[in-house]
Amino acid sequence: MKIAILSCFYPYRGGISQFNACLYGELSKMHVVRAFNFKRQYPEFLFPGKTQFVTADDEAVPVESTSLLDTANPFTYHSTYKEIRDWNPDVLIVRYWMSYFAPSLGYITRKMKKHCKVISILDNVIPHEPHFFDTPLTRYFLNGSTGSVTLCEAVSKDLLKINPGARYTVIQHPLYSHFGTKKDRVEAERKLGLAPGKKNLLFFGLIRTYKGLDILLEAFGKLSDEYQLIIAGEPYGSFDKYQEIIDRLPGKDRIFMDLKYIKDSEVTDYFSAADLAVLPYRSATQSGISSVSYHFEVPMVVTDVGGLKETIGDRGTGLVASEGTPDAIRNEILKYFEDPSVKERCIEAIRLEKERLSWNTFARELESFIEAL
Repeated sequence: MKIAILSCFYPYRGGISQFNACLYGELSKMHVVRAFNFKRQYPEFLFPGKTQFVTADDEAVPVESTSLLDTANPFTYHSTYKEIRDWNPDVLIVRYWMSYFAPSLGYITRKMKKHCKVISILDNVIPHEPHFFDTPLTRYFLNGSTGSVTLCEAVSKDLLKINPGARYTVIQHPLYSHFGTKKDRVEAERKLGLAPGKKNLLFFGLIRTYKGLDILLEAFGKLSDEYQLIIAGEPYGSFDKYQEIIDRLPGKDRIFMDLKYIKDSEVTDYFSAADLAVLPYRSATQSGISSVSYHFEVPMVVTDVGGLKETIGDRGTGLVASEGTPDAIRNEILKYFEDPSVKERCIEAIRLEKERLSWNTFARELESFIEAL
């Protein structure tokens, strides 16, 4: 097959770009694949982080792509469509994760649907931080899809609310395996400057309101001095409200912070030092952080939102807090450390998931879905 993928690729950075690079590489083993990239993904004033792009010290692997689409310039919508159409793919794959992209991607997919199959991979249908315009814009985009792939059942339910007749399949998020092997814990703690001998809790990834770092901070304040909290990731917006909580916590000297985008070579240190990853999210679909945790065999405590119970709790790879409250998070953390058999069961379950969630499996299931349409 000739497969076109329209989404963000190198030099854009972050989880979506990493996912696209892995999928591109796997599909290229069996098919002719071409990557069509954004010329501009977001206007800078809409982007809450420091930069959308890889920097000189990032280790992101370049992917050859054609940069065409400026989401803020409608004149590029038709020229992008024309370039993809003229390449004459059998399939166009498009990633969709927020309604901002609906006008540009929807224009292209609705026109390309007349020429080839169009597959949308849906990270979210309803955004984590929703707006009144999300549903009509997403419906506009979805009308350009021949079929959709969701990464968990929670997103499928959102999809069917907006488009009850949608043809879709669920293929769980594969594991990222490009971060290297797990290091010796003592070495990782020393490199990060962590106090040795503590029970290390890890909050990793972009810091956004829906991810509930404030909930975890309040929970941490209720734990003994046996515990140490590691916060590693770039704040999207102001960090002031979290700093105010930290300043009044009795255990603030046991909180280690690295408030920046964590490049690939540094990821290993954080997960090698961690006993437990905590995802105290207020809302969620699936999480790319869980994929990294699986790779390093670090169990998780998550909240019962979106697809987290389905993809983590039901699989036995972590514990699920019944509520997104500090007390509920604290209770699950204590439960994990109080019984050594809990850790053993979680790691055994993670190892089973690592066998199941390969990029090869994802690509083969995607191919089967495309052929069935």
